[in-house]
Amino acid sequence: MHQSATNELSILLVLAFIIFLSPYFSKVTKIPVAPVEIILGILFGYFGLLPDSNLFKIVAEVGFFYLMFLAGTEIDLKSFFKIDKSILKLILSYIALLYVIATILGAWIEPAFLVFIVVPLMSVGVLSTLFKEYGKDEPWLNLAMITGSVGEVFSIVILTLVGAYVEFGNSGEFYTSINYLILFIVLCVLGFKGLEVLFWWYPNLKVHLMPHSDKDEKDIRLSMALFFATVAVMIYLNLEIAFGAFIAGSFIATFFDHKKDLPHKLGSFGFGFLVPTFFVYIGSTVDLRYIFVPGVLDNALLMLVFMTLIRVAASFILIKKLGGYGSVLFGLSLSMPLTLLIATATIAYNAKNITQELYFAFILASLFEAIVSMVMIKIIFYFKNRLKSSS
Repeated sequence: MHQSATNELSILLVLAFIIFLSPYFSKVTKIPVAPVEIILGILFGYFGLLPDSNLFKIVAEVGFFYLMFLAGTEIDLKSFFKIDKSILKLILSYIALLYVIATILGAWIEPAFLVFIVVPLMSVGVLSTLFKEYGKDEPWLNLAMITGSVGEVFSIVILTLVGAYVEFGNSGEFYTSINYLILFIVLCVLGFKGLEVLFWWYPNLKVHLMPHSDKDEKDIRLSMALFFATVAVMIYLNLEIAFGAFIAGSFIATFFDHKKDLPHKLGSFGFGFLVPTFFVYIGSTVDLRYIFVPGVLDNALLMLVFMTLIRVAASFILIKKLGGYGSVLFGLSLSMPLTLLIATATIAYNAKNITQELYFAFILASLFEAIVSMVMIKIIFYFKNRLKSSS
């Protein structure tokens, strides 16, 4: 059998094993599924069972873009205009504080642009899984979800700009990319307003596009059409594809909210196949032999402590709103930017702005942050409820 065919067969068999068994490992270890998939990817990659393959890489990239699309489906753009002004002020103050800290640290730590992105980085991917365990009645979690959503939009926009700068430098192409980004955002705003007016005049149109009951799965087809069309536009404009996928998902959540089961249907496919493939691939790129090389494990642990402490410390700006326990839980819940931290590391590494050792450190830090934050939240939440019941 040809070597490439043998490699692809090995990858398929390992993927089948990991995708099927990861939830069971997660249940036993009490670690979220995504970190489990990355850890298994690292282990199988170390033993040579996940060799290099262009097809594996392409499917993994599609998985990442689809994950950003799913993150967008968690965000109803209309809800942003309904947020209480006092709450919005607190959210923006928290995010601004993180960027101020990042700017100050950028003067001392190199590369400065990476520090500016990483310190305030937010992602709702792992955060959304907390609702399954703690429900939707926890004020700290609801506020964290809103803050994470706003912060993720900021993070993706900045990641898009930095990605263009890393690729083109301070050249005409970079400023062309900025113009294209502004144009894309303007078109999105116009599209949002246009659809709002269109569906106001023709309220039944959205039901025709996505019927409540439909054997042809028109809702999935329209979602996929919007996803692929937006990806195509971003490729043509040479912008960060993840940003376009995120916006496409948010349009689905905003204008087709009558399809309550749609995010679940889209997520079932994504989290059952494409997204695990992305996490397994990321794990396979980490060489275990390098973990104890100076600059890998020590930097990963520094990032874990540093990013978590900064977010928890900044969360005390909300102490009047959430109380002491709630503020700490809020800060910890926003200390798991798993997907975007990996994306940032990947962009920087592919552009040769960071070493392989630092790239591995980023991957490990993203794992440690998700695991440690989940465990700390569980412990603090337990003591908080115990203290409440005793009083």
